[in-house]
Amino acid sequence: MSKAHDLGKKAENLAASYLQRSGYTLLAKNFRYLKAEVDLIVQKGETLVAVEVKARSLGFFVAPHEAVSYKKIQLLVDAIDYFVQSRGLEVEVRFDLITYIFNNKTWEMQHTEGAFYPFG
Repeated sequence: MSKAHDLGKKAENLAASYLQRSGYTLLAKNFRYLKAEVDLIVQKGETLVAVEVKARSLGFFVAPHEAVSYKKIQLLVDAIDYFVQSRGLEVEVRFDLITYIFNNKTWEMQHTEGAFYPFG
């Protein structure tokens, strides 16, 4: 495994723990549909949340939130639509972004609710 892959997996685990401590129920981790992968799918009340997790080392050129492209958003929307439809869920859907910056000792986290909208 590469160092970047290990950093990403650690960030996903941290995010899952954070969300569960915050009252969310973890429904799926690394959910795949066609070419899409949703890092975390969680639910709180009647809201289903697709969570994209991005991690970078301190000093990395691209900020984590800038790494979510329009194409990635389209893939996330398709995957979540399939997830909801295939399970017959009646929920509101939100797309969040959790970013981590690792500075060799600590993790700095930011959770942005409603980070992007599928239509517009």
